[in-house]
Amino acid sequence: MEHTVITIARSYGSGGRTLGKLLAKELGIHCYDRELLRMASEQSGINEALFGEVDEKVKSLPLFGISKKIYKGEIFPPESDDFVSDDNLFNYQAKIIKEVAAEESCVIIGRCADFILKDNPDVVRLFFYAPKEDCIARVKTQNGGTEKEIIRKIEKTDKYRSDYYRYHTGKDWNDSRNYDFCLNTASMSYEKLVAVVKAYIEQYK
Repeated sequence: MEHTVITIARSYGSGGRTLGKLLAKELGIHCYDRELLRMASEQSGINEALFGEVDEKVKSLPLFGISKKIYKGEIFPPESDDFVSDDNLFNYQAKIIKEVAAEESCVIIGRCADFILKDNPDVVRLFFYAPKEDCIARVKTQNGGTEKEIIRKIEKTDKYRSDYYRYHTGKDWNDSRNYDFCLNTASMSYEKLVAVVKAYIEQYK
C-alpha cells in the first residue's frame, strides 16, 4: 500500500477505536491511540499525566466554547509561561501526530488528527457513528453497566470530544464536511466494517 494515513473520529459506543485497531492490523500498519500521549511526554519532557488530564477533553471552555488560539502548529518553548498550558499540551501532541504521519502509513485515533493533518495529501479522514440504541448495546456488551449509566457515559464522552474539537479547531466535530467518509456502524460485524472501510480506502487512494 502506498503511503496512507487514516484518521478516525468516532462517537462513543460506535466501535470506532476497535475498528481502527482491526483496520490497522488488516493493513499491516501501526495504530496510534493513547501512545501519542507517552510520545508527546517523552519529546517535551512534560509529565504524561498532564497530557492525560486533557486527553480529548477541555478543562474549562472560554466564552461560547471557542478558542482564541485555533491550532496553527506553534510550540511554546520551555521558558514560556505557557509551556505546560493545555494549549501547548495539544501542540506537542499535534507535533507527534504530524511526525508519525510523515514517517509511516498508520491509523490515528481521535485527537483532532483530521484537522491537524488537513494539508497532508496522504490522509483519509473517517468518522464512525451509530444510533444511540446501538451505542448503548455495544457499550453494555463490552463494559457492562446499567442503561442509565451507559447513556450518561455516552453523552458525557461525546460532549467532551465535541467541545475539544471545537476548542482546538473552531469547527463542529460531527460535521460530515470535515471528513472524507462517514459510516454508520450499526448492524454490521467488525469483519464487515473493516472490509467496507478497506475497500473505500483502496478506491480513494
